[in-house]
Amino acid sequence: MSDLLAVILAAGKGTRMKSTLPKVLHQIGGKPMVQHVLDAAHMAGAKEKVVIVGFGAECVEATLGKQAEFVVQKEQLGTGHAVMQAKDFLKEFDGTVMVLCGDTPLLKGETLEKLFAEHKAAKASATVLTAHMNNPTGYGRVVRDASGQVLKIVEQKDANSRELAVNEINTGIYCFERAALFDALQNINCDNMQGEYYLTDVIGILATTHAKVWAVSVEDYQETLGINSRMQLAEAEKIFRRRKLNELMDHGVTIMDIDSTFIDQEVSIGADTVIYPFTWIEGTTAIGEKCQIGPNSRIQNSKIGDRATLHFTYAHDCEVGDDAVVGPYVHLRPKTVLSQGVKIGNFVEVKNSQVGVGSKIPHLSYIGDTDMGAKVNIGSGTITVNYDGKNKNRTTIEDGAFIGCNTNLVAPVTVGKGAYVAAGSTITKNVPADALGVARSRQSNIEGWVTKK
Repeated sequence: MSDLLAVILAAGKGTRMKSTLPKVLHQIGGKPMVQHVLDAAHMAGAKEKVVIVGFGAECVEATLGKQAEFVVQKEQLGTGHAVMQAKDFLKEFDGTVMVLCGDTPLLKGETLEKLFAEHKAAKASATVLTAHMNNPTGYGRVVRDASGQVLKIVEQKDANSRELAVNEINTGIYCFERAALFDALQNINCDNMQGEYYLTDVIGILATTHAKVWAVSVEDYQETLGINSRMQLAEAEKIFRRRKLNELMDHGVTIMDIDSTFIDQEVSIGADTVIYPFTWIEGTTAIGEKCQIGPNSRIQNSKIGDRATLHFTYAHDCEVGDDAVVGPYVHLRPKTVLSQGVKIGNFVEVKNSQVGVGSKIPHLSYIGDTDMGAKVNIGSGTITVNYDGKNKNRTTIEDGAFIGCNTNLVAPVTVGKGAYVAAGSTITKNVPADALGVARSRQSNIEGWVTKK
């Protein structure tokens, strides 16, 4: 183990969320709240993490997997009681325990790193992360002596009028030396308005034994906001998204309208790319330089090359090469790979297909389960008929082929290099290279038919 271990409190149901999903699994910026906290702890240097679970424990454990160890709090009897559950797990640990709340997704790793560094520098038994708020209603107040030493933390419901006037609040985030923490936890009780075991009481107990209790104030109190309702979730989402947009703009990305652009935390975007309004970019999407994205586009878990244009496009789990032009009204489905310079026009759907360099699918087509070469032209209304009722079959269209309008290519089938397919054909047999495939009835005109009718 390293000398820093994080204990993350994630046992609560979150009654005000009105949800069957554990509160800490509600998402901010495309990730569960508790995942953000885990990431921040890791950035601060906590290689080991212990998550205290309760309501929806199995769901939380399945979501986080092997990122952490889990300890169950069967009864939710307060924050102090929650930390007590980790005592046996930590009995061999002899370092600093950082206690975090799983519902504070805006926390930054740099803030926790600073907290840990100042805790060690002060040689404190406990260090509290505090914040100053103009309206501290609802938060525990940090009470200091004249020298600045922390004397105690008083919960809102238990505070007197003088304590309520204090605007320095407890964020619920601490560093403790393990031995001091669990020695003090033995002496806490539930003699308070809530009838719970408060972790905050540890601070007062340590202070009365003349142990050093230090405090570090966070620069932006919004980092420490806890999420207890859907309204607070929405506010945190807005703060997070603005933070992400600012980061991208600082690195040379143009955001046309910050109020209608939504970008997840893990997304990366290259310099001189322009994001137009009403665009969602989600998951692990990576976008290159000098692209034009949007408006009215949604891109999920996709890789977009340099100088690509996607407008009015829904793309998920796919790849788009350099200099490709996609849209409007295009659906790129999973396992689609568009090579350099491909053009996909209006009302086209591409699924599980490779589209070669410089090929064009201008409009009104469905291309599914297809291996398409370079410099292929697909006429309007072309359909690759990939499903026979039982199996999905692949279509191969080789380099330089020309597919006429309103063509059905019934898979499995191959159109050879440089071959042409006549408009209106339903192709069920392979078309050799440089051949013309025609599969339609000959036209016949019946003279005078209208007047005879």
